[in-house]
Amino acid sequence: MRAVVQRVDGASVVVDGETVGEISGEGLCVLVGVTHDDTGEKAAQLARKLWSLRILNEERSCSDTGAPLLVISQFTLYGDARKGRRPTWSAAAPGPVAEPLVEAVVAHLRELGATVATGRFGAKMRVGLTNDGPFTVLLEV
Repeated sequence: MRAVVQRVDGASVVVDGETVGEISGEGLCVLVGVTHDDTGEKAAQLARKLWSLRILNEERSCSDTGAPLLVISQFTLYGDARKGRRPTWSAAAPGPVAEPLVEAVVAHLRELGATVATGRFGAKMRVGLTNDGPFTVLLEV
């Protein structure tokens, strides 16, 4: 699994004019990509990492502050544009594999005590955020 994690001061996801997920104030906006060999254990590992990652102000984590997370599925994180001018998506897991694993990340975060908002899997989403720092980290588990 691959995640792009941004420290934000508010973020939201809009689908067809409707806000489907939103967090306010300090938190994390997390784009999650799934590849073919990812498992439920990797989803749990990613959730634990996100919950304890010390990238908020004063080197604190969401577990320290109760900061919310906005988790958004993003198959394009596994795009490969090394050859030619058009990316290939063959490393990205198909929807029936990826969707339950992204949902597992969210479920594990909630079990840990996190407040989690989400996008809508497979939808054309408009993501808005205020990057705080800016601060962006790439995680792979």
